[in-house]
Amino acid sequence: MTTFGLDGLSRKARAVSRSISAENFTGAKSGGGRATEGTGAVAASRLGPGWKISPSIDIAAGGTATLADIEGPGTIRHLWCTTAPHAAWRSTLLRIHWEGEETPAVEVPLGDFFCNGWNTFSQVSSVPVASNPNGGFNAYWPMPFRRAARITLENLSAETVTLYYQVDYELGEVPEDSTYFHAQWRRSHPVPFGEEHTLLEGVTGAGSYVGTYLAWGVNSPGWWGEGELKFFMDGDDEFPTICGTGTEDYFGGAWNFDVPGQGYTAYTTPYLGLNQILRPDGLYSSQQRFGMYRWHILDPVHFSEDLRITVQSLGIGPGQGNGLPHRYRHTSDDIASTALFYLDSPSSASLPRTPDLLTLEVD
Repeated sequence: MTTFGLDGLSRKARAVSRSISAENFTGAKSGGGRATEGTGAVAASRLGPGWKISPSIDIAAGGTATLADIEGPGTIRHLWCTTAPHAAWRSTLLRIHWEGEETPAVEVPLGDFFCNGWNTFSQVSSVPVASNPNGGFNAYWPMPFRRAARITLENLSAETVTLYYQVDYELGEVPEDSTYFHAQWRRSHPVPFGEEHTLLEGVTGAGSYVGTYLAWGVNSPGWWGEGELKFFMDGDDEFPTICGTGTEDYFGGAWNFDVPGQGYTAYTTPYLGLNQILRPDGLYSSQQRFGMYRWHILDPVHFSEDLRITVQSLGIGPGQGNGLPHRYRHTSDDIASTALFYLDSPSSASLPRTPDLLTLEVD
């Protein structure tokens, strides 16, 4: 198994490297560049085999493509993909199954998995996720498995999606204490007035929470991000063990993300960021929309029995000129969350209902 860190690069590895793409569907040794037909066949017709005959695949409307089907033990190290059209980012579902389980450990819209939940490109420059111009998506979450790994992408839209992709992995023994990567997507559209948005619930077992991405659409005027993120773990009931102090605080910002003279200000760092700010255009684009990520890599949240996570839809009401005091107020915003964690089980009974196209729709 590869050792993380630069020092590990100089050490002799027992694992072997493999890669799956449309140029080598199985990842077989010496299996790349052998295609004689594919999406690039016409463009490469004068060049012949070995010259980008099969750089991508087409996924028909309503179809599901198997991107990788790997026998272990091993560890997925890197996922890369891009699509045409970009609207596919919210109308395709990425799923990952471990150890032959029927229930996926990962079920997330493609764009949200890579911190691009609004069908509009946003640069992300972080350690485990990099989203680069124009829609080059990369994930470096280590994903160990013992017997089997399967990755699929379902196209829920009414048009064909062209997908370029690569799955880089290594085959080799997995430490006994390795746990399984999970990701779940939920949306409150909108959050019922006076209630909270749930990022995660019903997760049982032992593991570590490692990341949050929120696609947040604001439905009320004024500041919207007073809501606290709360982690209920290991038997917590009414009150959480971990309670943040505000939404922008959790994502490493402060004072409404508002830099005097320039307003909301985007940032992307190795472990957290406000990577996207979408403003109304006065015509078709309404409401302000935001994308934010927080990776608990240096500060994972460990749990031994169970985990539930919520965020409040809470803002600040106007307090000048109307006789009302400066105050917090409930909001009913559109919040879509992607929660990432490792668990000692290859599947989880807590997986929410699979979203349909209307639930996923950016509106």
